Order: sequence, then C-alpha cells, then structure tokens
Amino acid sequence: MRDWRPLTEADPLPRVPSGTRLIDSHCHLDFEDFDGDRDAVCARAAASGVDTMITIGASPSPQANARAVALAERYPQIFATVGVHPHDASSVDDPLLHELTRLARGARVVGIGETGLDYHYEHSPRAAQREAFRRFVAMARAVQRPLVVHLRAADDDALALLREEHAHDIGGVIHCFSSDARSARAFLDLGFYLSFSGIVTFKNADDVRAAAAITPSDRILVETDAPFLAPIPFRGRRNEPALVAQTASTLAALRGEPLEAFATNTVANTKRLFRLPE
Repeated sequence: MRDWRPLTEADPLPRVPSGTRLIDSHCHLDFEDFDGDRDAVCARAAASGVDTMITIGASPSPQANARAVALAERYPQIFATVGVHPHDASSVDDPLLHELTRLARGARVVGIGETGLDYHYEHSPRAAQREAFRRFVAMARAVQRPLVVHLRAADDDALALLREEHAHDIGGVIHCFSSDARSARAFLDLGFYLSFSGIVTFKNADDVRAAAAITPSDRILVETDAPFLAPIPFRGRRNEPALVAQTASTLAALRGEPLEAFATNTVANTKRLFRLPE
C-alpha cells in the first residue's frame, strides 16, 4: 500500500453547486489503498456531488478484476471495467482473456480496459503491449463494451493500431489524457472521447490544458485516476472521487463555461459512452 495521507471529514472538500452532479469516469476503488475507509470515501464523493464512479480493472490477476466487479455489485453507485494495464501486457494469455471475457459480460461491467500502450516505462516489451492491446480491442467488440485506453509516449502507434482494428466501431475513451492538441484532434477524429484528470491543474501541463480547451463539449469526461494524481491543492494526498470536483472546476474555468453546464455535459457524455442507466 502506498504511503499517502488520506482525506478525512475534517478536510475542506471541493463541491459543485447544489443540484449539480458529477461522475468520476476512472478510478481504482478496488485497490487496497481504500480497504480501510471505502465507505467513507463513497460518502465524501456523494457530499461533493459525485454520485457515480467507474472502478477500472487494471490487473494481470483475474481475481483482482473480479474484485472490481464485486465492488460494483455491492455499491449501486459504482460500475466496473475489466482489463490489464499495459505495464502487465506480458501476462496476457488465453486463459486470462477467457476469464476476463466471462467477467466482461456481467451486468455491472461497462467497459474493457484499461488497456493500451505505455512506452515511457516499458514494463512490458512494446511488441507484447501491442499484441495485448489488439486482443482487448477484439474482446471489446465481442462483448460490445467501449474501450478504456491508457497511453503514454505512444500516441502514433496507438492511433495506427486503433485504425487497423476498426476500433471506431466500438468507441472508447483515452483516459487521463496527457498529450497535446494535435493528438487530441486525431483521437477525436477517430470518434473517441477524451478524459481529463488532475493533471490539468499541474503547473507544467500547458499542452494538456490546450487539448482540454479544444475538446468538444459532447466528447469530454472527467476523472480522478484515484488513488493517483490528486489535483492541486491536494498534491501528495491520496486521491479519491470527491476531488473530481476540483478538476471539473478547473476545466470549466479553462473552457470559459459555467461549472453547472460543464458538469451536466460530462455526466451526459459518460452515460452515453458507457451506456449507464439513468
């Protein structure tokens, strides 16, 4: 477990205006970081206006993906995805894919991923990452769920692969978008959504802010990627869904939109992409 100081009820939390709601479109509530206070985390999210959360499968272990699904089955405000992070792409084999395909057909599973390419760390060889990514695109098509894509330093290869695999037929989101406006336009042209995290609040994130500024209002999502990437002024703390309100506020101001309208659009976009119930 990472040594982050969690939020408490005593911390002043960001909130959206009364009657406005948000969805944290990408978090990892199944991680052990939340085992000690998961109910309190959900309560703080609700108090900040976050009434729906999507916990993302990102482990090479089928048991860990099953844990994410079980969490979605326990909490009515949580949905799940199943997948394997590109860091662990070398672990993807037929038995694992068979089990994840079974889990993916569950009623509370709304997407496939996270999957994708990470050429920054290369914890798995690039060839293994590309092969696993292709197989998860095929899984998404088979179970008719959108893709949740992780990308770092691999935009061109990801675009080529998604085009080759006709991923526009199933759609998806580039989560925690961290590239520039040029790449943003290319993924948008492919029909994908872009999701922005607390990175938009960071001092050195001008390229990300430029991408967020040009993303159409019907194609933008917000997320925490909790427990990672807490937004300023919460850097160094354990991130959690309540803090997506801080990111949403920053994005709305950046785009020159009222927070209420921005939040309403992101909720509608998330529901449309993941086919969430009303």
